[in-house]
Amino acid sequence: MAHPLMQESIWFDRPKFEEAEYKYQEHVAAQHSGLVVQGVGLSVGVGVDNAEVLARLSAVEKENAELRQITSDLQAAVAKLTERLSALNTSTIPASKPSAVEAKPVQNGKPADKDDDFDLFGSDSDSDEEEETEEQKRIREERLAAYHAKKAKKPALIPKSNIIFDVKPWDDETDMKALENAVRSVEMDGLVWGASKLVPLAYGIKKLQITCVVEDDKVGTDDLEEAICEHEDLIQSVDIAAFNKV
Repeated sequence: MAHPLMQESIWFDRPKFEEAEYKYQEHVAAQHSGLVVQGVGLSVGVGVDNAEVLARLSAVEKENAELRQITSDLQAAVAKLTERLSALNTSTIPASKPSAVEAKPVQNGKPADKDDDFDLFGSDSDSDEEEETEEQKRIREERLAAYHAKKAKKPALIPKSNIIFDVKPWDDETDMKALENAVRSVEMDGLVWGASKLVPLAYGIKKLQITCVVEDDKVGTDDLEEAICEHEDLIQSVDIAAFNKV
C-alpha cells in the first residue's frame, strides 16, 4: 500500500513557495529602509538601492583616497629630506682660506694715529737686521721732516674765558655813557670787549652789564677789575656776574 503522504503535493511545490517568500521579503525590505531578509533565514543587510547610504559611502571612499595620497606625498618628502641630510653628513666642507688683511702700523704696542697718514720709516728693508743704506736714510729723514712740519701747522688751542662784569655807578646822576666808555678804554693784550646793556637797580639807579673775552694766559681777572676801578670818579664797584670757559 502506498504511503499517505505520497498523495500530497506540498513538498513537490517547495520552489514555488520559496520564490513567493523571496518576493514578499523584497517587498517588505523596500518599505523598511532597504532591509532585506534573505530566504527564510535570519541574515540581514543594507540594501544597495538606498541613495543616501550610497552617497555617504562614496564620500568616505573619496576622503580615504585623498588621505592615502597625502600620506604618500609626505613619505616621499621625508625620504628626500633624509637623503639630503645623509649627503650633508658624509660630505666634507673645505675650510675657507683666510683673507689677507692689510697690517696696520703699530707704535709702542698701539695702532698708529690716523692723523699720521704716511709711514715714517717705510717698508723698504726686508729685515731689521739689514744695514740701512744711504737712500733709505735719506727717505727716513725726509719723512720725519714732513711729519714734524705737518704737526707744526696745527694751531695750538688757546684757553679763553667769557666774563660778564656788573659795573655800578655812584648815583642816578652818573653819566652811564661816559661810564661805559671808561670801561671800554681799558686795553690789554688778550682782552676783547663785547656787548653791554643797562640794568635797573633801585631808586632810578642803573648798572652797566658788559661782556668780554680774555685769554687766560695773558689776562688775570684781578688785574682787569683793578684797571676798571681806576675810573673812580664814575665807578663805585665792579663785580663778576658770570665766568665761563670758552
